[in-house]
Amino acid sequence: MAERESRRIAHELLSEPHITGRRISVRQVYALVEERDVDPEAVADRYDLDVADVYHALAYYHDHPREMSDVEAEREEAIESFRESIDRPEGVEPDTA
Repeated sequence: MAERESRRIAHELLSEPHITGRRISVRQVYALVEERDVDPEAVADRYDLDVADVYHALAYYHDHPREMSDVEAEREEAIESFRESIDRPEGVEPDTA
């Protein structure tokens, strides 16, 4: 599938695509709607978005699978690096669930 640019999706903030003028990322919208089964209208209401913004974010996620996979891998690497870098008292381990 050909990758298309979207005027509703921006890259100038954060390190991943997000809704233009907002801090909510495409990945967050995808997780809420498709992983947690939150209704798109509820996501729009919760984050003061147009419902069209939610659907554009979902379309962007599916239209750019390689980019989204890279974003998810970068996030996982950052989380793992953070977990490894924290000085913890002896015997305290991070939650791996």
